[in-house]
Amino acid sequence: MRRKRGNCANNIMLTGKQRSYLKSLANGLDATVFIGREGLTDNVLKEMENYLEAHEMVKVKIQEGSELDPKETANELLEPLGAEFVQAIGRKFTLYRRAKDKEKRQIVLPR
Repeated sequence: MRRKRGNCANNIMLTGKQRSYLKSLANGLDATVFIGREGLTDNVLKEMENYLEAHEMVKVKIQEGSELDPKETANELLEPLGAEFVQAIGRKFTLYRRAKDKEKRQIVLPR
């Protein structure tokens, strides 16, 4: 299943250089949202929404008890969260969404 690029609510489309930069930032992050046996619940979505609003990037870990595929799960979340896919490694994936409020933007993407 292929997805269209540029699903982000802020109408940005990540370039390869920007995605690489975000991957380098994600490398140092610990997972902050965990998806368990219950799968994608409303609470998980709210937690991801809040974290993206505050930090612009979220790393998610799918626990061993869950049968979800990280890449498929990440792609399912892009549209509802207005986020961009950064990477998926093992049972973890990372999403990025630029803050709507310019004053809250912490990540400056390369051009």
